[in-house]
Amino acid sequence: MLDLSHKKLEVYQLSLKLVKEIYIITNLFSTEEKFVIASQLKRAAISVSINIAEGAARISALEKKRFFEIARSSAVEIDTQPEISIMLNYISSKEIENANSLIESIFKILSKLISNNTAPKN
Repeated sequence: MLDLSHKKLEVYQLSLKLVKEIYIITNLFSTEEKFVIASQLKRAAISVSINIAEGAARISALEKKRFFEIARSSAVEIDTQPEISIMLNYISSKEIENANSLIESIFKILSKLISNNTAPKN
């Protein structure tokens, strides 16, 4: 693996923790739902990490901002899907506490990066 600067970013590290947390949560879903909501949750979690990495690698502030906005949008998607899962009794509120905490932190950091419209400092 390449030793790239985005891997040192707090938001990137949090996004990897979120991926792991989402995989743990989605293992609780029924087999039927693993191909619907669980699959979408996994894709969204991976999207957060991928877009943070890609944004950090971009040279222009505008491109960085665009990828950080995509990552933040995926975080919002992850925030919504567990609400649906709780409503349908696939998981409980307690089971998503760690994920919620990670999503909140990621959202705040990405919002700051977006508003600054600059590259994160290492």
